[in-house]
Amino acid sequence: MQALAILFGALFTVAVATGLGAILLRDACEDLAVRFVSGAAILSLLVFGLCSLGLAYPLVFLALGAAILPGAGSARFSLRGAQSFAKYLFLSIFAAYFILYFFNAMAPESSPDGSAYHLGLVGRYFREHGFHRNADSIYAMMPGGVEMLFLFAYAFGRHSAAAMVHFAFLLALVWQVFRYGREAGSAVAGGCAAVLVFVSPLVGVDGTSAYNDVALAAVAFTLFHLLHLWETQRSCRPRSTRLLVAIGLVAGFAVATKYTGWLAVPYAAGFVGWKSGRPDRLRTVSCVALAAACTLGPWLLRNWIWFHNPLAPFFNEIFPNPYVMVSLEKIYRRMQATYELTSLWQIPMQVTTYGSLAGLLGPVFLISPVALLALRRRTGRHLLLAVLVFGANYFGNIGARFLVAPMPFVALALALVLSEVPGIAVAVAVLHAVISWPTVVTRYCRPDAWRLSKASWREALRIKPEDSYLESHLPYYGVDRLIERSTAPGSTIFTFQPIPEAYTSRRILVEYQSAANKISGAILWTAFEPKYAPTWRLRFSFPRQLLGAIRVVQTGSGDSQWAIHELRVFDGGSELARAPRWRLTARPYPWGIQSAFDNSLATFWMCGSPLEPGQFVQVDFGQPETADAVAIETAPNQPGLKLKLEGREAAEVKGTSGQWKILSPAPEPGDAPRPLGLRRAVAEELKRRGIDYVLAFDDELGSDDLRGNAEIYGIRQVGEYKGARLYQLP
Repeated sequence: MQALAILFGALFTVAVATGLGAILLRDACEDLAVRFVSGAAILSLLVFGLCSLGLAYPLVFLALGAAILPGAGSARFSLRGAQSFAKYLFLSIFAAYFILYFFNAMAPESSPDGSAYHLGLVGRYFREHGFHRNADSIYAMMPGGVEMLFLFAYAFGRHSAAAMVHFAFLLALVWQVFRYGREAGSAVAGGCAAVLVFVSPLVGVDGTSAYNDVALAAVAFTLFHLLHLWETQRSCRPRSTRLLVAIGLVAGFAVATKYTGWLAVPYAAGFVGWKSGRPDRLRTVSCVALAAACTLGPWLLRNWIWFHNPLAPFFNEIFPNPYVMVSLEKIYRRMQATYELTSLWQIPMQVTTYGSLAGLLGPVFLISPVALLALRRRTGRHLLLAVLVFGANYFGNIGARFLVAPMPFVALALALVLSEVPGIAVAVAVLHAVISWPTVVTRYCRPDAWRLSKASWREALRIKPEDSYLESHLPYYGVDRLIERSTAPGSTIFTFQPIPEAYTSRRILVEYQSAANKISGAILWTAFEPKYAPTWRLRFSFPRQLLGAIRVVQTGSGDSQWAIHELRVFDGGSELARAPRWRLTARPYPWGIQSAFDNSLATFWMCGSPLEPGQFVQVDFGQPETADAVAIETAPNQPGLKLKLEGREAAEVKGTSGQWKILSPAPEPGDAPRPLGLRRAVAEELKRRGIDYVLAFDDELGSDDLRGNAEIYGIRQVGEYKGARLYQLP
């Protein structure tokens, strides 16, 4: 029954999307794959609307599908035009890999990101019947265009149904590559390119998992296909208009699928503007832009309303917000741009052969530069322009997955060149198919390369239970089971290590995925890491005077981040009592500044960015206060920190104008012992922040302190699984 539910969820989703595409395109395009991808953009938008209304229920999805399917028409699917030998050879390769991929897509979902956040978010949407603001994760802030389709399928077939929908995008992509090559004048080139794409080890594992990279490639190629269909039919106004709407919807859907597709919209608008005559240019470009706004705009609007940043979780310097620190974004970008490579010259071998950048395209793609010879043809120039459009962002994230979108265009341009001698094109395709088979790939790739392993049909069809498969194929699946057994529904668990959130209904907070989580992690570190403990004292002394405000200004530069556990103002030996009239501000991260004035050394304010001159914390007293010293209690893990103290004279003082002046050019540093009761205070603060449990792994820094001092923290271990320990906070 579970296998039938998976198949129904996937096929129903694909059918509804295809029906929507048929209603939109009608006689402008009868191609099944183009209709599916175009309709997927519309279905994604409809599911977004249902989620926004809290109506994400299976019965609602069924009713929606029942209303759409009767309007779907027929579609065309033909292999005509290929030479007989090449056709049957390519069909044989396709059939072998189709069986491999089908059972892998049907198997329990065990991909890293698919089980962690793609389906973790989908599961949350399903349980909550729609959207609720989720500031816990940067991944929840990214557009989820394809995840809306996953949700539609998940409602009936759960995790594997979503992976099967992604597999449908792979089939749609491969068919369109073949068809476009055939229409460009060479069925052999189309077949060769389709094989190059379809059997690629990375495309195979990504396209059978609940990811979105292959979906983006399918959307990108569909956009390319639609643009050239429109170019041939633009003289027929009704067909032209339907194609323009489809082009805009698909272009916006590309960005809603993945931010890296952002050039799809200007590419589409620029193409139709270039090809349109002057009288029609405004109409055609406006049509594309408005349609693109329909599929992309809702995601940007959601982010603006919820996170004060339409492009969340990126560009936080332009759109400051309390949810993602600039430092977090910079670290994330730096990691994605370098991984662990020592030189960018290592990229070609890694992304094609070794696979250390999260997968491999296949060694055959080392001859990709040959595709440049396609510049001799008009079709080749169009293909290589699309490579630039959809590969422009690659060096922002050098993972091999980010080459999947431009890859079909490269494959087709390469195949067009090779097909000038058909035997060479066929030989390259066959070689690629042989060396991309999973048992062969293991002979040359790195052991940690992301790739397919043969999935048992018994496990795929659920003749064998999925728990044993997940236990052996998905790291930390047992941790999910531990959490489900040991915690109450609605509990919140904090962890430094991501786990497969798709298989737990609890709220998981991962340390690096939001500003609030980052602060919670740093709070926990203060309990056991000496560099994070508030043992550093900085004291500014100045002549006693009447002040209206004081400001601590940071003038240094560096990679560390300024933090203040407590800031105190003194008059003589007495601390000024903190009054409600005090107005606290900070730059660049004003949120959380109250934590530097709450009399708790377990909490602190962080500036949110690496050290730069001009950062400050300011206290406006609201009325004149007499003071002669300011003291800061903080942690010593801030190399490069340089501070000065400024003051604003009270307006009541005769002969002054209330201007800022330097009170002290630098503080006098000192040290203090570790505060007593810090561990207990940290545990209580985490509990106050809404965290119920801490999940710690034995190989993490501080795990031995939690284990050995549980009584001092006031926590208790409620479960353990292979070195993962779950602690309940007091």
